[in-house]
Amino acid sequence: MSEEHVDGLRRCIRLNADCADVCTTTAAVLSRQTSPDLELVRAVVQACATACAACGAECEQHAQMHAHCAVCARACRACEQACRTLLAALG
Repeated sequence: MSEEHVDGLRRCIRLNADCADVCTTTAAVLSRQTSPDLELVRAVVQACATACAACGAECEQHAQMHAHCAVCARACRACEQACRTLLAALG
């Protein structure tokens, strides 16, 4: 929020916060090792992949102006790919 031109970054900031919350929730669900509900796990991991894709795409638009957006975009794309790999493994 301390960026000089924050108006142009509001969507990016919102998607970053939403993505962080979804990733944290996904990590919590995946960390529980007993009796998983695979339908729920798939839904949560899919939501994480979707959030990471949206956040990554938005950050890529700002990556040339803001180094932290480039870092965020790479992290989001890596997390999205990890989620998609897990979804494929879950079948």
